[in-house]
Amino acid sequence: MELRTTFNIEPSRDKISYNDPVMFIGSCFASSIGSQMEMGRMQVMINPAGAVFNPVSVCNTIDTITSGKEFVQDDLYYHDGTYLSFYHYTDFSSDDPVKVLGKINNKSKEALAFLKNARFLFITLGTARVYRWKKTGLIVSNCHKIPSDHFEPELLTVNEVVALWAKQLDKLHSLFPQLKVVFTISPVRHWKDGAHGNQVSKSVLFLAVEELLNHPVSPQYFPAYEMVMDDLRDYRFYNDDMLHPSITAINYIWDAFSGCFMENKTMNIWNEVVKITKACTHRLNAGSGFKINSFAERMLQQISDIEGKVPVIDLSHERNYFLNLLK
Repeated sequence: MELRTTFNIEPSRDKISYNDPVMFIGSCFASSIGSQMEMGRMQVMINPAGAVFNPVSVCNTIDTITSGKEFVQDDLYYHDGTYLSFYHYTDFSSDDPVKVLGKINNKSKEALAFLKNARFLFITLGTARVYRWKKTGLIVSNCHKIPSDHFEPELLTVNEVVALWAKQLDKLHSLFPQLKVVFTISPVRHWKDGAHGNQVSKSVLFLAVEELLNHPVSPQYFPAYEMVMDDLRDYRFYNDDMLHPSITAINYIWDAFSGCFMENKTMNIWNEVVKITKACTHRLNAGSGFKINSFAERMLQQISDIEGKVPVIDLSHERNYFLNLLK
């Protein structure tokens, strides 16, 4: 008896290799999958403005990067001893505005340089619910724990999302013709909207993405949401908050993701690299010097072998780690 409702995911016609820079922008779920690529030392950039959840804020992130916008202190908001940006996640906040602006502008420049060479852009949308800053009408990327009465909640319509993103797809194709855009819907539930509100919000995203898949630039779709809700469909696969997928669920989705977008040759290399990056986290017994030296030498040889096969892989951090063990 089959006790699960599994489904096949059609392999992507476009594949990711170690030579292909990949950017992830969107909810924290984008970070979860992007981190898997990062662990394999693939060329990846994850959320250059921090996690963003709604379609407008994802667009704003892309626009500030591609326009080369230089943030100044007037673009920041001072609240409770902290300078913050409504275009960025809380990681870009500080009591020192110079530090905030430096971090924002440096990351934005880095993201633009990365995007110019990127081959894939994965967009993970989490909610169609947005919050407008009442003073200006700006749809914020993060409320930064400012009291809710300073914001006006709003549910985007399907037409609004489609119109916004149709223009964004046109712009991205004009700037970066080689860029492949892939949409995903985050399986993380936005529980503050309530059970019904969360479903309505996700429905807006699904309907909008369905229309956008007909856009002339031919964006793709990866069914991460469906894998959690219709395949795994069990609280065993959630973290303790019962909202975010667990490590087991992330690994399951990663297996499907890599099977969809990567050739076996790429995954073989990824598996080799991950063994090395994980080896750097091993707890070593200081009393067994010979074993440590032997282990480090073996890892250094594996690093040399991989770098010889795929020169673009940067394992300098791991190399230094194992060299230090030999001292």
